[in-house]
Amino acid sequence: IAILILSVVAHEVSHGFVAYLLGDNTAKRAGRLSMNPLKHLDMTGSFIVPLMLILLKSSFIFGWAKPVPYNPYNLKNQKWGPVLVAISGPLSNFLIAGVFGLFSLFLPLDQSAKTEIGLAAVNGAAIFGAGYAPALFYFSSMVVWINVFLGIFNLIPIPPLDGSKVLFSFLPYKWNNFEIFLEKYGFFILLFFLFSFSSVLLPVVFFLFRLFLGL
Repeated sequence: IAILILSVVAHEVSHGFVAYLLGDNTAKRAGRLSMNPLKHLDMTGSFIVPLMLILLKSSFIFGWAKPVPYNPYNLKNQKWGPVLVAISGPLSNFLIAGVFGLFSLFLPLDQSAKTEIGLAAVNGAAIFGAGYAPALFYFSSMVVWINVFLGIFNLIPIPPLDGSKVLFSFLPYKWNNFEIFLEKYGFFILLFFLFSFSSVLLPVVFFLFRLFLGL
């Protein structure tokens, strides 16, 4: 949960920071360009949902923080600015995964040990008394797993996820009614997607997880 909280905070701060770089200081004025979790945490998305998924031994864990506010009309580039702000969140998660994946490559462990520890991290199985290298690889694996999942999850083109904002930027104006429909029922469509198509989502996450860790 600690890794998840910091990862979703980094995700949200990235939205506000990119918006700030593109000319909008809404997030800065609201004090949200900060890695202090207390400024971003959402009781439901940051605590209750992740904890329930862990207790229910779910095959995936996800959560969210309070969205960072920004005003798209303040952006210097009105066409591509919203896309850059939206995609910055998932990219921040892939960047975190890449940094910890790179770090794990330098740990003195053979491939079979890394694979075993990586699977333990994915399944939430604890390892004890294994030494500093396995412990660090276990921690890195968990950071990579959670951030890859957050990155892929948020790219799903269903509101309120970031992928929907990217999709809407490419749709012609005549699709406006479709956008309104997705905005209205997006949360229910997303829940249906997660429980019906997680078997499609998880192999993609697992592939990137192995790729980042060099497994």
